[in-house]
Amino acid sequence: MLYDTPTPELQTLTPGQHDVVVFAVLAAAFALLAHTLHSWRSASEVGVRYRPAVVAALCIGAVATVSYALVHHAVDTGFTLVDGVYEPGEPARSSLFTRYVDWSVTVPLLTVELLAVCALAGARARRVRASTMAAAFLMVVTGFVGSQVVAEGRSTGALVGWGLVSTAFFGYLYVALVGAVRGSRGSMSAESFASLRNAAVVLLSTFGVYPLVYAVPVFVDVTPSWFVGMQVAYSAADVVAKVGFGVLVFKVAKLRTAEDLAAGAETHPEPVWVSSVHEADAVAPHEPEPRQH
Repeated sequence: MLYDTPTPELQTLTPGQHDVVVFAVLAAAFALLAHTLHSWRSASEVGVRYRPAVVAALCIGAVATVSYALVHHAVDTGFTLVDGVYEPGEPARSSLFTRYVDWSVTVPLLTVELLAVCALAGARARRVRASTMAAAFLMVVTGFVGSQVVAEGRSTGALVGWGLVSTAFFGYLYVALVGAVRGSRGSMSAESFASLRNAAVVLLSTFGVYPLVYAVPVFVDVTPSWFVGMQVAYSAADVVAKVGFGVLVFKVAKLRTAEDLAAGAETHPEPVWVSSVHEADAVAPHEPEPRQH
């Protein structure tokens, strides 16, 4: 079935609706920029073993910030105020297309960020990381085909078919990441594991928002109000999945750094503080003893 109405990105908006979309996009952009700067400045606060999590967060924040700048540009230049309403032009299509480009990079990196603070190591860590990154990428790309490529997202058959394929990749992602988190329980403290579990819950729960928004056009035709709701929902979900999740992962990285210091398995140039609680003292590297002549 093909709908005759315009795609979600080409809806005519009232000034109020246009303002809501711009507000949501800019608020998300600033939140992601702040997260990027925090990740950049705080990388040295965690041990070397867990630093890939912070590097992944930095990459995620940088890519998403640029993406939101492009989405804002698409909304700002893609709509023209005519007779009291905002009429869409072709540039407005990029307001959704750009999001899929963003997700094809950042969603695989989110799995890297989570796995970097799990207890996986060696060949198993490499295998799980590679498979979850591939599944995350394919989950996004197959959703993109149904939402943007086939009949410009107006074919319910394509939305359902490609949506089911995307859901299959999400199913694998869920099983693999939950397994990695559960398998880490015996290798960290109760506090670290609780934060790791919370991070996984936030990430996987937020992942559920995207298919719900994706599926709405299967059941009802899109309207200007739906376009506004879609942009607000995607912006809020991106902030939760990237910033909220990132804060929890950073806490896990700091707690695990403190545990490694206490066990004598790591050195760190400064004390570890988490939520104003002193978790561990600084441990300097051992100086080699001078050779006797």
